[in-house]
Amino acid sequence: MRIGVIGTGRIGTIHATTLSRHREVGSLILSDADPARAADLALRLGETAAPGMDEIFQWGVDALVITTATSAHAELIGRAARMGLAVFCEKPIALDLPGTLQAIGEVESAGTILQMGFQRRFDAGYAGAREAVRAGRLGRLHTVRALTSDQAPPPAAYLPLSGGLYRDTLIHDFDVLRWVTGREVTEVYAAGSDAGPAMFREAGDVDTAAAVLTLDDGTLATATATRMNGAGYDVRMELSGERDTIVVGLDDRTPIASTEPTGPPAADKPWPGFLERFGPAYEAELAAFIEVVRGERPNPCDGREALQALRIAEACELSRHEHRPVRLAELPGGGTPGPV
Repeated sequence: MRIGVIGTGRIGTIHATTLSRHREVGSLILSDADPARAADLALRLGETAAPGMDEIFQWGVDALVITTATSAHAELIGRAARMGLAVFCEKPIALDLPGTLQAIGEVESAGTILQMGFQRRFDAGYAGAREAVRAGRLGRLHTVRALTSDQAPPPAAYLPLSGGLYRDTLIHDFDVLRWVTGREVTEVYAAGSDAGPAMFREAGDVDTAAAVLTLDDGTLATATATRMNGAGYDVRMELSGERDTIVVGLDDRTPIASTEPTGPPAADKPWPGFLERFGPAYEAELAAFIEVVRGERPNPCDGREALQALRIAEACELSRHEHRPVRLAELPGGGTPGPV
């Protein structure tokens, strides 16, 4: 199998390295807005660099992995669909609902594959939580608490391109909330704070955010995120039911400290970032993509799934700006949700 990788930044490098080692991948063609960066990675991996993304389509590949800036995702997805190519794309499809819906429409019209990169679906902890909920171990689920806390903020230049904290960061929590519980979000109420560095205010973004989400069975969920968690990278989900409570992301590297005299000690080596915390999950999602392309398994996260996570993020942004609860039915793209 010959795979094209468009975008060789941080996550593109990780994906290309993983694919280069996969037994079913014969070769890679790498491309980047900075041709020298693609050439350097190709040399290190023993793969081929293309002078531009057009050459990837012209030279011929069996599938495409898109890890470019978000602004290029929808166009590349549509182009690949028109050529009959299977695509793995980092989230999101686009930073708005119209662009997302258009790209999904092209994929569905062409009958091609689009798998989205929500890697938490492949994390052992989240998979265990999903199994526990679906098996009824918790009884009636009444409360879910999700959080994503980055140790340090991204570069200032990234913020205007990110889509904001809800679309860039909390979208992972929104997706995995649906996936673990099997329920849909019906209403959100969100708030954000830009009290941190001025670069967030200058970008029209917030450095910390919180949302209360109501699920379609009455379960209440909270989702919080921050760019300024100096203790380390912290991603967790707590699920409480009438029978039991479980937690994802609590181990000897979780960057929390107890004030109780008999509490556990603080982590010696807290997680520094998402690449370290979710390394195995990133490898597993690409292995799944290869299996999907080969017809060996169904798509674990298609465009419609990504659309629902973006709709929740959009509802949160609207709620934050208008200081009111927002029902998901107010936003386009509802239709029939994907199979959570």
